[in-house]
Amino acid sequence: MNPIYSTTAIATGDGRNGHARTDDGQLDVDVRIPVTMGGPGGATNPEQLFAAGYAACFHSALKVVARGQRLDIAGSEVTVHVSLGTGDDGGYRLAVGIDLHAPALDKDAARALLEQAHQVCPYSNATRGNIDVELAVV
Repeated sequence: MNPIYSTTAIATGDGRNGHARTDDGQLDVDVRIPVTMGGPGGATNPEQLFAAGYAACFHSALKVVARGQRLDIAGSEVTVHVSLGTGDDGGYRLAVGIDLHAPALDKDAARALLEQAHQVCPYSNATRGNIDVELAVV
């Protein structure tokens, strides 16, 4: 790999009940276990951070692909759902759902674009074969 950007994040405290920040100070957040998992809530969590990063990255990949095909994706939105659960072996696993809202495209064109962006997005490439990902046009 020829890096074009690198960043560093530091986690402190008690893991999921702690603090995370980037070395440049652009991200500086408390993290807490969600109430639905028996935690105190009241702050973000790793799954939310992953969902936000994946959504932003995927939307960028979508725009690159659309631009190359001269497709109109004005008003488009990418929503990423991240679920944390356990696998058959008892270990923790992630699953992702990616929804595309592209009002300027018909459903078939939007679906094709969604699948092509999934081949381009660095998050998709990093997780391919490791987590379940469902794509949907909404």
